Amino acid sequence: MRLRPILIAAALLAACTSTATAADPRVVFYGMRQDPSDADARDYGRPGWGGGIALKGMLPRTEGLIAAVGGLEAVNLLSSKKRFFDDLTGLRVEQNTSQTYGRVYLGGEMGPHGNGFLQPYAGADVAVVFYNISTTVSIPDDFDRENSINQRLRDETEAAFGWSASAGLVLDFGRWGVDAGVRYLEQYGVPQQLGDGAVTVQPSYLQYRLGVALDIPVD
Repeated sequence: MRLRPILIAAALLAACTSTATAADPRVVFYGMRQDPSDADARDYGRPGWGGGIALKGMLPRTEGLIAAVGGLEAVNLLSSKKRFFDDLTGLRVEQNTSQTYGRVYLGGEMGPHGNGFLQPYAGADVAVVFYNISTTVSIPDDFDRENSINQRLRDETEAAFGWSASAGLVLDFGRWGVDAGVRYLEQYGVPQQLGDGAVTVQPSYLQYRLGVALDIPVD
C-alpha cells in the first residue's frame, strides 16, 4: 500500500509525543478531492470533489492519544464516457456514467490531540458506502446532434462495505485548527457501473482533505 510509509511515520510521531493531555471533542468540516487509484475505479469514474463532517471524541484514560472518529461525506465522481464500436458496421455507441459516492464511517485515530501546535495523527475506519449510479447510452449523429439516439439504462442507489486508512496533521490555534490529510479508501462488492451482467468491482480511491477543526467545550 502506497500510504504505508506515511501511516507508519505518523503513528511513530504520535506515539513519541508523551506530553499529550486529554482534549475536548472536535468537529471537523472539510472539503476533499477524490482520485481513482486502481483500474476498476478509473474505468468507471474520474476525479471528483465533495465534502464531509467528522466528530472526534477522546477515549478515557488515553491522555488524548486515542480518539473515536465518526462521520459522513459525499463526493461527485465526475462522469465517465466509454466508446464501443460494432465490428461489422463500425457503429459507435457511447456509454456515460455519473456517480455520487457517499460514506458513513466509524473508526479510531491515534495522535496527540489537544497538545502542541503540530498534531499529527493516523487512523483507520470501516464504512457503509453508498453509490448513486446513473448510466445512459447514446448513438451519436455526428452531422446533427439533435438526431442522436439516447437511452437511460439505470439510475439507482446501491450500498457496499468499505474501509479506509488515513494520516494527517492538525495545526492547532487553540479552540480551532486547520486539519489536512490523505486517506486511502477501498470498497467491496460494488455493482458494475458499465455493461451487462451482475459482475461486481472493488474500486479504491485516494482522498485529499482540507478542513477546519473546532473544539466542543465540555466543561
